[in-house]
Amino acid sequence: MARLCACLAATTGQARAHLDAMGALGPGHVPAEVGGAELSLLAGEHGHAEGPFTAYGRTAVGEVTLHNRPVLLAALAERAAPPPPDCPDGELLLRSWALFGDEGVARAEGMFVLAVLDGQDLVLIRDHVGARTLFYARADGAWAASTSLRALRRWPALGTSMDLSAVRSFLTFAYLPGEETLLTGVRELLPGRVLRLHRDGTSTETVHWEPRERIEEPVPEDPSGHVLALRALLERATASRLPVAEPAAVLLSGGIDSSLVTALAAKLHSHPVHTYSISFGDDLPNELGYSGLVATHCHTRHRVLNVSGEAVAARLAEAAALLDSPVGDPLTVPNLMLAEAVAADGASVVLNGEGGDPVFGGPKNLPMLVQEMHRTPGAPWDESRATAYLRSYRKCWTDLPDLLTAPALEALRDAPPLERHVAPYLTADGGGPYRMGHLLNQLLHCNLRTKGAHHILTKVERLTSSQGVEGRSPLFDRSVVDHAFATPPSFKLRGTAEKWILKEAVRDLLPDTVVDRPKSGMRVPVQQWLTGPLRDLGQDLLLGPRSRQRGLFRPETVRAWLRGEGALLPRQGGKLWLVLTLELWLRSYDV
Repeated sequence: MARLCACLAATTGQARAHLDAMGALGPGHVPAEVGGAELSLLAGEHGHAEGPFTAYGRTAVGEVTLHNRPVLLAALAERAAPPPPDCPDGELLLRSWALFGDEGVARAEGMFVLAVLDGQDLVLIRDHVGARTLFYARADGAWAASTSLRALRRWPALGTSMDLSAVRSFLTFAYLPGEETLLTGVRELLPGRVLRLHRDGTSTETVHWEPRERIEEPVPEDPSGHVLALRALLERATASRLPVAEPAAVLLSGGIDSSLVTALAAKLHSHPVHTYSISFGDDLPNELGYSGLVATHCHTRHRVLNVSGEAVAARLAEAAALLDSPVGDPLTVPNLMLAEAVAADGASVVLNGEGGDPVFGGPKNLPMLVQEMHRTPGAPWDESRATAYLRSYRKCWTDLPDLLTAPALEALRDAPPLERHVAPYLTADGGGPYRMGHLLNQLLHCNLRTKGAHHILTKVERLTSSQGVEGRSPLFDRSVVDHAFATPPSFKLRGTAEKWILKEAVRDLLPDTVVDRPKSGMRVPVQQWLTGPLRDLGQDLLLGPRSRQRGLFRPETVRAWLRGEGALLPRQGGKLWLVLTLELWLRSYDV
């Protein structure tokens, strides 16, 4: 399998030179010339690249997995333009876009990015929620795009370096929440967008999908209609993502989201269901009792993978290097090990329960809702919703003056405010293609478009695909998301019951003990790792000559955090984890 790389230049020879510099030519290279430019596949990295293929005078390459092929085939047949029934998913998406424009992309459901040579333009298309990622840059009079940030890093004409503003964003969010990457001059295509890159260096962007708030008034007293509609959508989303003619694999944490996906897979799949959980040791709080209960109830073949601190220390650099943008999530190595276990059992597809919180609401919204209840507009202590949202993350945002060196802070003095990443979502009259009127929906919209697309989904895709496995997330299904934003907020947060409608939609499939349990989450022993197996690695990496030469972090602050000083537990371990993850990523990309 390969990741895609596309390049548009003034001449075929120039395009070939750029692609060769990025390592795209060689075994597996299949060029296609259109109007004097060339589109090519990048060989040698994990992915699902297809093409090149041509339809209606356009040529494309892509990483495309469609979950609703019959819908697109029927639409094309109505236009008297039926494609071959066995055409690749990428070609089917290209035909749909070529005939119907953005609407043709909007009606697709799946995980996809597509790069199209359309006359003199390079057109980039990304799926609705961001299940796959696409990066682009311009240098030496040419555009280049790739699903691999490392490929663009190898382009000598780009001359990229570390983007300090993106460093600040990562330390605030634990991921990069928008278009910026850690490499100057390289941008990430946002989900739900079609970006047209013109040969003269300009670009135009359109939105093919953005969730809308469609709440009926008055709110019905009986929620059963919404519950039943959601159940049908969940079944369809899960069924369309189940593998063909092989057992289904599901990552089962024991929470309601992964449990309901497991239950639906067991109900709908004609083959056995295999479930996988992780353990950090019996002495730590965990959800293994719940995951075991669900596995027994659903009659799955269940496997618990034990993850030690020593294994995390040994493989943390490897996991960081697999990500195009760093993710400050201590579950990266466990997620990689789970993907390996799934692959070792012969599965090509693994389902997960990701998406429940950003789509239907979880406990991380409660601090913002409480803050809004007690807010006094105009008071000296009052702060904007965007600022309160940043504070609620409880990462390194408030620590930046003490963590970053004086030169780094000075370089950031005129940088745009971090609130810009979230402010458009958090006001009824803010920016963005569509606005939400209710605060809970504003928070969910923000979580979906930032953490969902730039943390949850990209982590799942990169770590699972590195093992030749495709990770699929039914709760991020576009129709499920649309239904969530058409559901009255009081059905999502009902009193103190979070994700109420989601739980009611699957109540008949799971024990009440699982459905009605409070959310606890899995405790990841970051602090123990950093004072145990990761202690020497943290000291060497964060206080060593290479890190000090980079000039990002104040050594005295890092030393204090390593000694357990300067921050209140348990957030201190999480903050150190961010710094360590960033350092490992920068080293893997030689930045």
